[in-house]
Amino acid sequence: QQATQKQQIKTKLQTYPIMMKVLLCGGGNAIHVLSSYISARDDTHVTVLSLFPGEADKLRDAIPEDGIRCINDLGEDVFGKPDSVIGKAEDVPKDLDIVVFALPSFTHEMYLKALKPYLKAGVTIGAMPGEGGFDLCAIHNLGSEFCRHSNLFALETLPWACRILEYGKKVEVLGTKKEVEVIVSPKHGTTKDEVVTEVLHKLVGRLPETDPADNFLAVTLMNINSVWHPTISYGFYRNRDVTVPFDEPPLFYYGADEYTGEKLSKISDEVLEIKR
Repeated sequence: QQATQKQQIKTKLQTYPIMMKVLLCGGGNAIHVLSSYISARDDTHVTVLSLFPGEADKLRDAIPEDGIRCINDLGEDVFGKPDSVIGKAEDVPKDLDIVVFALPSFTHEMYLKALKPYLKAGVTIGAMPGEGGFDLCAIHNLGSEFCRHSNLFALETLPWACRILEYGKKVEVLGTKKEVEVIVSPKHGTTKDEVVTEVLHKLVGRLPETDPADNFLAVTLMNINSVWHPTISYGFYRNRDVTVPFDEPPLFYYGADEYTGEKLSKISDEVLEIKR
């Protein structure tokens, strides 16, 4: 049965072209990793779009000929260079197959509005992470009919923890997550299968494993950063004079102490209590 299922997925994957046109939206840590991973493949054409003023030029000029080096925690380093880095939506390639948003959720609407004239129904479009109601934002800006005939997806979080070591040149995957929940809303007329998930795995690797989320709302509410970031920040700065400059940049997670850990545990209990 498992072999039959794999063959069905393989057959459906053939609906995607041999050379997939991928648009990556953003310019931060995650885009560096995605650009390296996906551009290293022979069967992809990768475009990076950043609407932040000046960022596209900065990134394009910084990328060396051999591409962005990704120090990979699971194996050898990966080198990949996107085919183009652009700063205007009007310059995106025609007939895109996959669009990935890897940027803060408050910027999703800006990118969706800019891309709307240049996207065709049937595209696979999604966000990692997908907090902020990506599906509702997509429907509002692209139209319900467009989204009904396209594949929408969202990951509850990024597949890895990563940091830029040298802008445009080197990024490090500090840790690849073992599993991540993903929600897929397939285009009308197709069954809710694993094709989109398989394509994502094809692009970013077999890990993390993806578990199906119940719905987009579950992914939207799974915003762990709203628990971690304010609590850790408060714990770090609570007894410090913030008017005095630091001798060196503070470490976020490594700077957490016992007090912060206790507060995180209590907030976690509060979230679980709301769930109950």
